[in-house]
Amino acid sequence: MKLLALAWKNLVRHRLRSLLTILGVAAGMFLYTAVQTMQHSLSVATKVNADDTTLVVYRENRFCPMTSRLPEHYASTIKRIDGVREVIPIQITVNNCGASLDVITFRGVPPETLRQYSPDLNVISGSFEEFSKRSDAALVGEHFAARRGLKAGDNFEAVGINVSVAGIINSDQPQDKNVAYVHLPFLQQASRVGLGVVTQFNVKVESAEMLDSVAAEIDKTFASDQQPTNTRPEKAFFAETAKQMIELIGFTRWLGIGAVVAVLGLVANAVLLIVRGRVKETAILQTLGFTRKDIGFMVVNEGALLGLVGGLLGVLGAALFFKMKAFTLGNEGLTLALSPSLSVVVSGLLVALALGLLASLYPAWKATSRPLVQSLNS
Repeated sequence: MKLLALAWKNLVRHRLRSLLTILGVAAGMFLYTAVQTMQHSLSVATKVNADDTTLVVYRENRFCPMTSRLPEHYASTIKRIDGVREVIPIQITVNNCGASLDVITFRGVPPETLRQYSPDLNVISGSFEEFSKRSDAALVGEHFAARRGLKAGDNFEAVGINVSVAGIINSDQPQDKNVAYVHLPFLQQASRVGLGVVTQFNVKVESAEMLDSVAAEIDKTFASDQQPTNTRPEKAFFAETAKQMIELIGFTRWLGIGAVVAVLGLVANAVLLIVRGRVKETAILQTLGFTRKDIGFMVVNEGALLGLVGGLLGVLGAALFFKMKAFTLGNEGLTLALSPSLSVVVSGLLVALALGLLASLYPAWKATSRPLVQSLNS
């Protein structure tokens, strides 16, 4: 602890140099955390687990919601298939089918079945009853509301559709945070697709083991119809449909690697400059009884402190930034919430600390490898 305290005093003695290094580390770790937040959000949206029991029934050979048209009466046929627990017809209207940071997504659903289909839907402001009473009412996801500055009772218009916000919702499902749920008949007429036509069906099955068999049965049932279907698990549907967004996020991994390399070089350079400017002082400490191991440990502590303090500023700053801004990425009517997570914050701090330790190893070796007499004569 004494060596750690001495390392901190050495950094404080050179306030400007230490501050500039910490700010540089913070900038690098901010970028690294932003990239990791995107990667983690994508992983949550596409990684299949044993709790996934949702299928998406889409029009075959269609991707953008504007081109997928299915008869609403398919719902009754799908519900009779063995293994199907719930079916909800959904009409989707978006302002942009390409990859974008500002996608507005309306989801038209039968209001009487929404609660039954999504029991984890939680109205945090406003009321579900108000949504049920008004045909032009909307339940808006918390990320959507934060991005647009909406609250219960507001009116807003987008994609030629004017709605009243009946409530703000949150959910464990990432998609629910970034959409506006409206009444199905209202959206069918407002978007001019016509009554009786939907974009897709979301199907809940009895267990995850039945996903493939039920999907195959649904597609087989409508294979010879005028509107054949393509049925996939929800996360597989996301991964296949939002390819542009996934490629874009995949590219950011290189930015994260670049940020890590930059932080490593910055800390190593700063600690090496400290060591070179303190040759005589280090020699005096050795004559007072400090061993080479003590000197090396003190230098490593300085690097670790620079990495940790800079990491705290950068990682927590990035987490706060994503929390306040509520950024989303959208593609083909699907949205991805870029939400900070505790695992990303903890891993970012550990990476910053590890980089500080790694970057100070060479300067520590330089500080202890020089003969004592040579250091005193310098």
